[in-house]
Amino acid sequence: MSMPYYVSPEQMMQDKAEYARKGISRGRSTIAMEYKEGMLLFADNASSLNKISEIYDRIAFVGAGKYSEFEHLRKAGIRHADMTGYVYSREDVTARSLANAYSQTIGSVFSQEAKPLEIEILVVELGEHREGNGIYRIQFDGSIHDEKSFAVVGGNAEALSASLSEQYVLSTLKDALQLCRKLLSEGEEDKGDEGAFEVAVLDRNKKGRLFRRINKKSLEKYFKLQ
Repeated sequence: MSMPYYVSPEQMMQDKAEYARKGISRGRSTIAMEYKEGMLLFADNASSLNKISEIYDRIAFVGAGKYSEFEHLRKAGIRHADMTGYVYSREDVTARSLANAYSQTIGSVFSQEAKPLEIEILVVELGEHREGNGIYRIQFDGSIHDEKSFAVVGGNAEALSASLSEQYVLSTLKDALQLCRKLLSEGEEDKGDEGAFEVAVLDRNKKGRLFRRINKKSLEKYFKLQ
């Protein structure tokens, strides 16, 4: 009778983490960045499938990695937010509470399932004032990072974060767009191809729901304002 193959828990977790990181790194990067009047979400995305979407009035979602997996979580987040807002009040729906719910779900899959989720997500909230802004990054193992001013997920996130640390300043939307374009275009074959970008903002000057997309035509106008 052959003995079952033994893998230590530590080695199993390391293997899961390495598997998830490889899957996430194969995708392209997305940047979330504060600007003076809101929050910018800027993705390197040549696909028609959205990486960026609205979750609730002042809250947006960014997914990186395996589309089918983060899309399932996006829909679950919308249902969770709608139910919380209906049962309690719209003010009770916050990025922090959503990030905690995502963390529990993703962490459970990582610890209990054989295959981890190959995703990394951002939950972004625009406060009435800058002090109320929130950027929460949830990794493949369920760990949460409360980011300040900016965050990057997917692709070459570590290098982009290092570059942003050196170059980021709170600026206008035009300057924030141009910085994101510059960073995401560096080292890419499609440099300057606005059609490869997916862009949205949480706009503090907008009434009601603050999420809006910036289409290709509008994006080209911003880029021409050099």
